[in-house]
Amino acid sequence: MSHHPNPRSLLTPATRGLLDRIARAGHPPMHALNPSQARQAYAAGAGVLDIPAHALPRVEDLQIPARDGHALPARLYAPASAQTLPVLLYFHGGGFTVGSVATHEPLCRHMAHLAHCAVVSVDYRLAPDWKFPTAVHDAWDSLAWLRVHATELGALQLLFYPGCAGHQDTPSHHTFAKGFLLEEPHISYFFGHYLNGPVERNDWRFAPLDGVDGTGSPRDLDGVAPAWIGLAECDPLVDEGVLYADRLRLHGVAVDLEIYAGMVHGFIQFGRAIPQALAAHTDAARALRQAFAAAAQA
Repeated sequence: MSHHPNPRSLLTPATRGLLDRIARAGHPPMHALNPSQARQAYAAGAGVLDIPAHALPRVEDLQIPARDGHALPARLYAPASAQTLPVLLYFHGGGFTVGSVATHEPLCRHMAHLAHCAVVSVDYRLAPDWKFPTAVHDAWDSLAWLRVHATELGALQLLFYPGCAGHQDTPSHHTFAKGFLLEEPHISYFFGHYLNGPVERNDWRFAPLDGVDGTGSPRDLDGVAPAWIGLAECDPLVDEGVLYADRLRLHGVAVDLEIYAGMVHGFIQFGRAIPQALAAHTDAARALRQAFAAAAQA
């Protein structure tokens, strides 16, 4: 697991310089803001280091019905206007508290272009206005809607530095707790806004790595969709990402794991400053194309 006497030395020079510039900017940390302020700050900074939005022939706003009647805003990006395409259902990052379709639009447009697929990006409901398990239900309802509206559905988990565990107790949470963009207070801030109480940290719907179901048993992962997992080496979440990959493999699930050396959480949106961001886009798109090709042959 991730332990290093001088973890900052693991950073690439470009990443180290970027973190230094962010620190010198002196913006208040997200965990010092209320959720509304945090969303505004995140939105204001989301595109600063991201690549320019790729022009696409088809961009369409959608509404997806949730189980409680709420209409979830979503946006479709497609590299062709009339052609039938495979679809990536995308859920943005942000700790269930910040982020939106707009903050992750350049990434979704680039993935649609690289993988030659449609991307449906969903504005699931955010905490603290909508607590656990609302985001889980919104994600599942979006998938169910897509299954009805898509002619074919090939499954792949495409995960960039996912949060998989309910407790911040792996070595990487300690090694990279401060000074690596996503800090321990940020994670606690997100958990505190999203969860109704500490017991929900152990719910498998929140923590697929180590959570349990209503009977107190771990969920069986047999038959779960194959996974491509892209992790950042200098990220508090890297260890739980590796452990999730190991657990999937233990249950016979095919996993392709990439760990990007010297990278921090969120790096895939730093394409103007960090070359590895574009490499990760390419790797993920390749995995998507392979999954779509396998589904077409099945």
